[in-house]
Amino acid sequence: QVQLVESGGGLVQPGESLRLSCAASGSISSLYAMGWYRQALGEVRELVADITSGGSIRYTDSVKGRFTISRDNAKNTVYLQMNSLKSEDTAVYYCNYEYRNRFGASVRTYWGQGTQVTVSS
Repeated sequence: QVQLVESGGGLVQPGESLRLSCAASGSISSLYAMGWYRQALGEVRELVADITSGGSIRYTDSVKGRFTISRDNAKNTVYLQMNSLKSEDTAVYYCNYEYRNRFGASVRTYWGQGTQVTVSS
């Protein structure tokens, strides 16, 4: 019921920047969390950053100070500004959208198609 379209991935050198975008359409909830997970080859998928409808933000420790998540409510879009990229950031990044109940629990989960981020010299 929710479609997520990602863009912004690519190949960059260490220290450079990328900005990911994720636009949501369909049955948009008034209570949600939206953000990105990533999965590197041979590794489990991990949360990178997300933001709730109430404005709460969280980041995984490895990206704090380098990545910034933001939201444009009018466009139902979230952005992930990724600065000072490292080779360790190389992964497929998946946009994630979660319906939340009033207690903050996830009741529906949707995934984008994934976008490849490669950081290499």
